[in-house]
Amino acid sequence: MNNELIIDSTPSEVVIALLSDKRLVELNREKRNNNFSVGDIYLGRVKKVMPGLNAAFVDVGYEKDAFLHYLDLGPQAASLNRYTQLTQSGKQSSADLTGFKLEKEIPKDGKIGNVISANQQILIQIAKEPISTKGPRITSEISLAGRYIVLIPFADKISVSQKIKTSEEKSRLKQLMASIKPKNFGVIVRTVAEGKSVAELDADLNDLMSKWNKCYEALKTAVPPQKVLGEIDRTAAILRDLLNASFNSIHVNEEKLFDETKNYLSAIAPEREKILKLYKGSVPIFDNFGVDRQIKALFGKTVTMKSGGYLIIEHTEALHVIDVNSGNRAKSDNNQETNALEVNLEAAVEVARQLRLRDMGGIIVVDFIDLHSAENRKLLYDKIRDEMAKDRAKHNILPPSKFGLVQITRQRVRPEMNIVTVEKCPTCGGTGEIQASIVLMDQIENNLRYILKEQNETGVTLCVHPYLEAYITKGFFWSSLRHKWGRKYGKKIKVKAMTSYHFLEYHFLNKNEDEIKV
Repeated sequence: MNNELIIDSTPSEVVIALLSDKRLVELNREKRNNNFSVGDIYLGRVKKVMPGLNAAFVDVGYEKDAFLHYLDLGPQAASLNRYTQLTQSGKQSSADLTGFKLEKEIPKDGKIGNVISANQQILIQIAKEPISTKGPRITSEISLAGRYIVLIPFADKISVSQKIKTSEEKSRLKQLMASIKPKNFGVIVRTVAEGKSVAELDADLNDLMSKWNKCYEALKTAVPPQKVLGEIDRTAAILRDLLNASFNSIHVNEEKLFDETKNYLSAIAPEREKILKLYKGSVPIFDNFGVDRQIKALFGKTVTMKSGGYLIIEHTEALHVIDVNSGNRAKSDNNQETNALEVNLEAAVEVARQLRLRDMGGIIVVDFIDLHSAENRKLLYDKIRDEMAKDRAKHNILPPSKFGLVQITRQRVRPEMNIVTVEKCPTCGGTGEIQASIVLMDQIENNLRYILKEQNETGVTLCVHPYLEAYITKGFFWSSLRHKWGRKYGKKIKVKAMTSYHFLEYHFLNKNEDEIKV
């Protein structure tokens, strides 16, 4: 399996596409002005304690207060609260917890009013970003994730990933971490730590301890609501969690982000630094790697499959429904049961891909084509479990019911990815009325004249739909419309085809690739 990361950086956002064997499997959008990311640590203020819900609402600076349930406090909530008070009052002299006396763990079935109170300052971590009308979901069980380990202050225990199968390796990692971890800090050893040396694990631990020190320094003078430690950006988080030998390339289209990614790669996996490439092509990066085409095909209500079958995906407030249809796929030499099984197995792969791609969470019900054989139903269940195993989000899958429905619950920590794949009518713009198409070229030329003559731009790039680009540049070079404009105004004019534009859409860019408003 070959994995590629394609990173499209724009002034407003960074879009990260993960391709597996050239197929789009994950899409992440990170707004540059996004203030709340999973993993960020805030000093908040408790606004209301709700005994009936056994929860509290905490002000972290968002328009809606964040929700903190008793079960999200973590067993060491009392220790964290005392540490926060001591640090704020100046009585905690360092971030080191060696001399810090841990409080008794809070009971699992306790009441939130016994742990926190209204107006109390509390250190929390974002567990789920704001979604729809809801504020962030938070936890006070602080954890700092690194490449090989996760550091948990106040826990003082060592856990090893269950995906590491050999007992010898588990024992080695436990003994190794016990020898280097600071007192009163817990550690979870991640799967990628398997086979790693003490030097690599120690370097990761030191990096996480330096983050805890930054949190401590910010906490000393923080006034709620205030962020005291930011999680790394999505690009670095994906590299931290996914980077392995199957990655063969990472393409970035912005030099600053390229340098940041290179520095991060050199810190976590210097031997993989050579797979990072700066994209300098004239065609948009997503167009060049076929990502835009896949986005258009995969985010609609109907998703087609190679065999001719298709999925219908519907969303409601409480759940998502996916209907599997065989379409025009029917092999004459196969019976109905065999055809149904083959379509269902292909659909299982696509359903798992869609859940990752759209980051759909909550309850998902998949209506597969009815299978009469218990053996075939088991084959289908095993297939979807194997495909969902690639998903990093927590999930649970129930076997097919007697109605042929497969129920899935999947963790949701970010808003669902929703991309509009239908385009505005290229002629009427949704109004039902159009201007005379004969005037379009006159309109473009008038704007060109204004930009080149009135604004004295030295050169301009005209971005249009591919059909218009072909019309403007068609024929021999000297007879093309583009060259005629260039001769007429004595300036260099480039024409770029943009597959994402609707038919009559056009924009002008200056030599710095910034849009010229006309």
